[in-house]
Amino acid sequence: MACSSETLRSTFADHDVSDVTAEATRKRLSSVLVIDDEPGILSFLQKGLASSFSLVEVAADTEAADALLSRCHFDLIISDIRLPGRSGVEWVAQMREQDQQTPVVFMTAHADLQTAITALRAGAADFILKPFRMEQMQTAVTRCLERLRLQKENYLLRRQVAHLHDDSGIIGSCDLIKGVCDVIKRVAPMPSTVLVQGESGTGKELAARAIHRFSGRTGSFVPVNCGAIHAELLESELFGHTKGAFTGAIKARDGLFSYADGGTLFLDEIGEMPLAMQTRLLRVMEDRAVRPVGGNRETPVDVRIIAATNRDLNAEVENGNFREDLFYRLNVLSIRMPALRERIQDLPELIEHFATSIAADLGVPVPKLDDNELQRLAQYDWPGNIRELKNVIERCLLLNHQPSQSLAGMSADTPCPLGDSLAGDLTLESVEKRHILRVLDMEAGNKSAAARVLGVSRKTLERKCQAWGVNG
Repeated sequence: MACSSETLRSTFADHDVSDVTAEATRKRLSSVLVIDDEPGILSFLQKGLASSFSLVEVAADTEAADALLSRCHFDLIISDIRLPGRSGVEWVAQMREQDQQTPVVFMTAHADLQTAITALRAGAADFILKPFRMEQMQTAVTRCLERLRLQKENYLLRRQVAHLHDDSGIIGSCDLIKGVCDVIKRVAPMPSTVLVQGESGTGKELAARAIHRFSGRTGSFVPVNCGAIHAELLESELFGHTKGAFTGAIKARDGLFSYADGGTLFLDEIGEMPLAMQTRLLRVMEDRAVRPVGGNRETPVDVRIIAATNRDLNAEVENGNFREDLFYRLNVLSIRMPALRERIQDLPELIEHFATSIAADLGVPVPKLDDNELQRLAQYDWPGNIRELKNVIERCLLLNHQPSQSLAGMSADTPCPLGDSLAGDLTLESVEKRHILRVLDMEAGNKSAAARVLGVSRKTLERKCQAWGVNG
């Protein structure tokens, strides 16, 4: 049963995406493989697609295509349906059984509804009738790649749902913060790797997001906490894996490097990355290509890396916990986020910002703080930095009391959060230790609860307790 091109088109696409700029979409990908047994078609497409793709390879049959695929990654495949030996539909169906998900646009001069249905079931992304004009092929390519882009964006939105309430700007007007913002704007347009350093809770991810925002890169900002992912899963998370690469890998999956292609990958807590993974990361940074776990082909990626840590990486290198070559590769441009106690003059501005945004989310009035309360908050050491301040403001709004009452060791009549017990030792390390131990005591030794109060990760808290010989 014959069918028109309009019928076939409605089978493969729900709506037109002609308002999407074809050139901008195609430039997100770099390689295409064309398979056809007609030399004229191969020559026509090789010339016509050369301006849109950096690599255009052609093959006369599926065997030649398999040979090319074994040596090179392709972002898109354009294939005729009727080919010598295996048909294009059979070949793509076998690819899908092996969980290879490269999008495919089919071409045919013999169109009928059953062929269209078979191609769709085999995993076709679009369908073109011969003869066709180059503009028609470019429209099909645009539609296919736009669909792929939306799939990636949906995945990233699901990953970043926890960050919906995070502010993407850096609040503050002190000289230290102005200096940080100036550096961010200066380094953002450069392609170089950036290392953001600072204590936990100082806003390192905000700095990374600002760099991405000012960079002009069109891809996504993809954050990953290297300390929150088990060492055995981190490799798959970053680089992806093939079907059957390990127990539980029931299907292939792209890694975060692929989702960050054209954008920025933010590697938070880079100091927690295992040495074996550091070696693989260095290789990827040098080759600008990733190989999934269990795979034998590398995929080129265009990713700007921003790393962050609250550790002293120089000391980690000296202790053999961090690769020296990776440290120098990451530390091309360095930004230090100051602790809150170093920029205490920004406290009123930060409090107003958090109080306004959180009050709006909770549907409660914005609290008004008098000068005495602000002075008490300014006297506090803020070991959890900005994250702790945000948590304190949120508890203040939830419990309807003054922010200082949410601080460990402070009551309404406490003149100074340091207290008399610290008079003999006012070093920063001692203040931090006493405060953390006091919070642990308040939470009956529950480290997860104490970490939430302090505004730090449980792993950071456990590391400090281990250094102090505190168990439990």
